[in-house]
Amino acid sequence: MGAQWSAFAHNDTTENYVVHEWGTFTSVQGADGVQQEWNPIITTELPTFVYDLAKPSGNPRRASTAFGAKSAFRTLQRMETPVIYFYSDRERSVDVTVRFPQGIITEWYPQARDVGPSLIRPREWFTRIDDAARKAGLQPLVHLSSLDTKKGINESVIRWMGVNISPEMMPAADAPLLPTEKSGSHYYAARETDAAVLRVSAPMNGATKQESEKFLFYRGVGSFTAPLQVTTGSESDCVTLRNTGANELTGLFVLQVRGGEGKFIYVDRLPAGEDKSVKLLPGRDWTPPGELALQIGERMRRALVGAGLYPREAAAMVNTWRDSWFEDQGLRVLYLLPRAWTDSILPLTLDPKPRELVRVMVGRAEVITPAMEWELLKQIVRYNEADPAAKQKAVAETRKLGLGRFAELAVRKVLGNTPSREFSNLAWELLGATGKQEKGKATAVARR
Repeated sequence: MGAQWSAFAHNDTTENYVVHEWGTFTSVQGADGVQQEWNPIITTELPTFVYDLAKPSGNPRRASTAFGAKSAFRTLQRMETPVIYFYSDRERSVDVTVRFPQGIITEWYPQARDVGPSLIRPREWFTRIDDAARKAGLQPLVHLSSLDTKKGINESVIRWMGVNISPEMMPAADAPLLPTEKSGSHYYAARETDAAVLRVSAPMNGATKQESEKFLFYRGVGSFTAPLQVTTGSESDCVTLRNTGANELTGLFVLQVRGGEGKFIYVDRLPAGEDKSVKLLPGRDWTPPGELALQIGERMRRALVGAGLYPREAAAMVNTWRDSWFEDQGLRVLYLLPRAWTDSILPLTLDPKPRELVRVMVGRAEVITPAMEWELLKQIVRYNEADPAAKQKAVAETRKLGLGRFAELAVRKVLGNTPSREFSNLAWELLGATGKQEKGKATAVARR
């Protein structure tokens, strides 16, 4: 950290602080490379102290205009675990605003002052006056309740005001200030950095409460296409990458895990408008998932540091996503998203402006291959058999496919050319039976 702070000794201004951010965007596509709307039946668990649309717990008069919780949305992208770190030579206060024009913020911590889109419910006594006027036959030009709702937020945004940055290392006595749960969660891995402790005072059910954390955390969903198209052949051994965006893509990891082993191929860069084919030849240089995770994890950390993250930040990101990125069965491509793309999709405003701002987002392109669809179809047919033992076998074999969060989309793709309502009902019944067991597995992983 000594070299990191050397610049602070020369210029002690109100802008003399550093901000680093990392996060992920996950999309799912078929073998044809078309990105699909999806809704995971298995969600990555977060600590219960994290706020969401179902339990915002902020201004009691403010209500989200988004419908339902995150699980209610079927979208092209899941924006997962962006965290914002702060480094400062002294204590200071910063206002932070993140806009998401093509999406919705669904989860966050600490409590934010504003989360939109949202509206303000009128105060009860204004509503009573309007009701009395209406009953009396009066027709005022303006209703008082309408004047009381002018502070609604039309845009998709999250805003933290007066974020206090405390650069001193947190003493052991202050450790309880950071919320924890006995159940545990991969959420906590993001704290393993040298970032400053943040303190935020925000409205909480009509009062003001101070909360502490090592970062600002938020998540969301959106409907826009990522700049990487992935196509495969029938066996998924040949993968073609195409950069459909306006900027060069870097740090691409083509990864496949299946049958207790895996392999990855690293592609350093892919210029805009170009494509590249790679072959994941079966039986050659394939390793157990645990060993594979170590190999690709180290390579990914180096790529993240090369993109501007500090080493401990890069390690925290890899540790947060290790299981899902490197060990879950399936075919996926992980890649670094261009800074220009991130700034366009997710504009970030800091007041005052920092001396340095680094934003590193990782795109994840998950691929539902023809082989996966065929195996799923076979299990649906098996589940159709009346024998209870056959049904249990179908559930077990479906679980082995490792579809996880992407099972709902895989079933929809299989049913795309199947008009039979009975067959469709059986497919969703199988998915439900598989999902119950997968949820138990996901909970166990989160509690490790």
